[in-house]
Amino acid sequence: EVHLVESGGGFVQAGGSLTLSCAASGSSFDFDDYAIGWFRQAPGKEREGVSYISKSDRATWYADSVKGRFTISIDSAKNTVDLQMNNLKPEDTAVYYCGAISVYTGSHYYTRGDEYDYWGQGTQVTVSS
Repeated sequence: EVHLVESGGGFVQAGGSLTLSCAASGSSFDFDDYAIGWFRQAPGKEREGVSYISKSDRATWYADSVKGRFTISIDSAKNTVDLQMNNLKPEDTAVYYCGAISVYTGSHYYTRGDEYDYWGQGTQVTVSS
């Protein structure tokens, strides 16, 4: 069992920054075994992938809409995956979720949310214009 808890959401003006954290825990959790992805869902829109990181694949991925503005990283000391979000835009407004997916299944390309095994409860990010 893997337990994920997001934090760091809030209200910010356009051009501002926020850092989201996904705290991972559980007896079976290890960053070598799971990739962590960030997804977001805005009102009336489908969930979309934002970024993921896989320690075992030594890989990161970013959606085109956030490339160059967002940075994902693992903080092994805190057992978190952080998403640094800079130059935020109103279109970044959404509920952000982190998910965990086993690296032993599938294609080692972790952009599909329906393939994830565990999810957090989400954190709201609101960017005003």
